[in-house]
Amino acid sequence: MPLSKERKAEYFEKMKELLTDYKRFFVVSIDNVGSNQIQQTRQALRGEAEILMGKNTMMRKIIKEYCEENPGSPVEGVLDVLVGNVGFVFTNGDLGYVREQLESNVRPAPARVNGIAPIDVIVPKGPTGCDPGQTAFFQTLQIATKIAKGQIEMTNDTHLISAGDKVTASQVALLQKLDINPFTYGMVLKTVYDDGNIFDAKVLDITDEVLAAKFSEALSVIASLSLAIGYPTQASVPHSIANAFKAILAVTIGLESYSFPEADPYRAILCPAAAAEAEAEE
Repeated sequence: MPLSKERKAEYFEKMKELLTDYKRFFVVSIDNVGSNQIQQTRQALRGEAEILMGKNTMMRKIIKEYCEENPGSPVEGVLDVLVGNVGFVFTNGDLGYVREQLESNVRPAPARVNGIAPIDVIVPKGPTGCDPGQTAFFQTLQIATKIAKGQIEMTNDTHLISAGDKVTASQVALLQKLDINPFTYGMVLKTVYDDGNIFDAKVLDITDEVLAAKFSEALSVIASLSLAIGYPTQASVPHSIANAFKAILAVTIGLESYSFPEADPYRAILCPAAAAEAEAEE
């Protein structure tokens, strides 16, 4: 049922207000997500974020009007990602926290005939609870079985469905027989808008720890290259100093009558007799 003029005007005003008040938002896919699940997500994010759903055509029109009223607004870039069954989650808080709440609110769901599998489905080996009379059904799906304790038992883990494949009727029937709900559905983060910057939601996987590890790895590569070509850099200087100290220490250890304070602890370990003599002379 289409919205009345009054409700449509209210919706336009609300979305424009959200675009003004919030500097951050997610564009989320809501395929197979029910209204009850969306309501529960709203409750979990109360005070932290606001969820807005609607028809793509209407949301596109509102964004275009908003950009006309606010020339140069970077929100216009979001138009390209309004594809499919999507909605908005607005926030001024921590994107990581909101993301965690969105991804935690998922529901198990059965496979549906002709549905597209979002993930691989692997059925574990073991007893199936099916009587021996249903052996032909498993043979049709090319699943190796044996009869054990009066029931069919799968002898190997079976890769039943690959991600992206269309689910067949026989695959659905098998999963129903085994009482397996292989999929989970919830809001899927597609795109992030952060104060004018638009990027894929996968960027949020890059934590401070990941950045630190990548930086350390890059620093090691730069240091190795600098040392190999003899070109000093800030990354290689500490290694050059350490190597120089090792060279001086090696020469000092080989001398009987010369040492310096920094070398003494190493002489005591590598040449205990010479160190003892030096102490006796002192």
